[in-house]
Amino acid sequence: MKRITICLALAALSFAQSNHSVTKADVDRDMKELSNWGRWGKDDQLGAFNLITDSIRKQAMASVKEGVSVSLAHDLDKEKSLDNTTPFIQRMGPTGPATAGPWTVDSYNFPAYHGWAITHLDALCHMSYEGKMYNGFSTSELDQTGAHKLAVGNLKGGIVSRGVLVDIARLKGVPYLEPETPIYPEDLEAWEKMAHVKIGKGDIVFIRTGRWARRAEKGSWQLEGHAAGLHESCARWLKNRDIAMLGSDGVQDVMPSQVPGVVEPIHQLMLVAMGVGLFDNCDLEAAGAACAQRKRWTFLLTASPLAVREGTGSPINPLAIF
Repeated sequence: MKRITICLALAALSFAQSNHSVTKADVDRDMKELSNWGRWGKDDQLGAFNLITDSIRKQAMASVKEGVSVSLAHDLDKEKSLDNTTPFIQRMGPTGPATAGPWTVDSYNFPAYHGWAITHLDALCHMSYEGKMYNGFSTSELDQTGAHKLAVGNLKGGIVSRGVLVDIARLKGVPYLEPETPIYPEDLEAWEKMAHVKIGKGDIVFIRTGRWARRAEKGSWQLEGHAAGLHESCARWLKNRDIAMLGSDGVQDVMPSQVPGVVEPIHQLMLVAMGVGLFDNCDLEAAGAACAQRKRWTFLLTASPLAVREGTGSPINPLAIF
């Protein structure tokens, strides 16, 4: 009996390890098997955002007990660094009563908010696969005037649902994960057990790797190609939970991706196959501390993108409300 138990344990370990070996062919298969194309109709442009129903919003709002609000956005950085090669630009207008009277004005410029520095939302038009975006819309819908399908303008009414913080660094007992550390489905399940939380339909899930804590301690580094994040195998797990949106303190994907020939499989599967919008570069340090203090890892999540009708995304300030 003992020998059988050991054999079964070894077989289970072997199976788990084999799931960590993913090829481009596996990703191509998952593009079909995990697809939400047509689920809400052939003309649908909201994707998994459809899972955030009025009932889901009401439940999330009813969960607020204290009224405490915590930002999930990193402060806009005007300094150039290894992970901020196109920094935010703020230009001040005339100041002082001699030139501007009582007014003080400035202008903002985001040279490239998609990237590794600015907290932003990726709309479903942000990525394509073999000439197609989510729900089969052609990339011909994109031109120099904007994105004519799947744009961030579809979310002008705002994002309101239950947020769930999955603090993998805390699960591992470390302040942060080192670059290139992969997160596997078994890590997500271990977190659920530790936090006594079950991720479910319509949730907005945030993955904390501790990226900003590491940056504060050790300085900036080139995240492109050197980031902790989700392994491709997590996509099926998240699809089975029917999440509405996904965020992290990086760009979700572990980098390198560990899938030869596919740079960001999580991005690809979420945006294109599943229609799951993404929050990139969130600062989850304050939220992590707030959740740990309360021993509560869920909250009301609200966010409002800029009203850019045909934009591929938007700088954003998500709020966790306890």
